[in-house]
Formats: sequence, structure tokens, C-alpha cells
Amino acid sequence: MWRSLFLSSTSLLCFVACSDDGGSCGPKGAAAFGLGASNGSDVSLTYGNLSSGANNDCPDPAAPAGVISLTLSGQQSGGTGIITFCIPRPDLLATTPGRLGFDVKIIDLTGDANSCMLKIDSTAVPSGMVTSDGICKNGQDKAGYALAFNGHIVFTRTCAGTSDSVPAQLSGTVAVTAQ
Repeated sequence: MWRSLFLSSTSLLCFVACSDDGGSCGPKGAAAFGLGASNGSDVSLTYGNLSSGANNDCPDPAAPAGVISLTLSGQQSGGTGIITFCIPRPDLLATTPGRLGFDVKIIDLTGDANSCMLKIDSTAVPSGMVTSDGICKNGQDKAGYALAFNGHIVFTRTCAGTSDSVPAQLSGTVAVTAQ
């Protein structure tokens, strides 16, 4: 009887503390529109409303069985821009910062500001890091998670038929919902 009670207590404790994610899943208060792209003077865009799905759009052939790449999409606040990322290894991003452009790939990034259209320059390699907080079950937990960006990108800006390059910092912490 005593051994049975001990096992039940241990099992309950492990159920609470040893659960798949230890209760640490979710965006933990990250802003819904917390990702900014800015050059500090005339370009200041904000993105959010990010949702992620295990679509396997950019699989890593070295990923362990069961790890499916994530596709994230969102939009510009107060504009027509969109943002799309692909994360080949969400299992690694859960424990290690990822390199922007490699571990967190920018698929599409557009925006509008000051009567100009901006689009990421796909020939310029992004730099910087992305960290996650609250990512569980390889990003598929319904609680969602948060991503924090600290990097640099280059936009091609088109205004009245004239184009130029605009370097920008991509930074901030943004909430991500799981589909």
C-alpha cells in the first residue's frame, strides 16, 4: 500500500513537472505586432499577427524523424506589406539562437511607407540572430511562442518609378500563434 501511494505521488509530481514542455509554452506576453524593420530615418515598418504551420516547405534533410519545418506568415501594421519566414529546424531553434537568413529563412518581406513600396533584396544576405521563447513540440503547440529578432536586411525601395537600396535593422520580439 505504501509503495503504491509513493508511486502515485511520484507519478503525479512527474506529470506536473516532467510534462512534455514543463508549462513553459507560449509567447509570454510578446506583442502581437512586435517586429520592426527600420533604417532610423525614413523607413519604419512594423509587422506581426504571425502564425506558423508545420507545412514542411523548407525541410532539412538532416532533421530527425518527426521534425517538420515551419512556415510563418504575417502582415504589416497599417500597411499592405507581408512577411513570410521558413524555419527548417524548429527543434534547434527551441534551444539555440538561429542565424537570420539560414536557420530562419526570409521568404518574403514587403511593405509600404511614405508613398514608396519596399521589398527585401533577395541578393543581399541577411545577418543577425533569432531566438525563441516558449516554443514547444517543435513549434506545433497550440500555445504558440515568441521570436526575438536582432538582425539586418536590405530593402529595394521604389518611389515614383525610381529604385534604391535601403539597409534596415530587423528587430523586436513578436508573438507567434500555431495553426
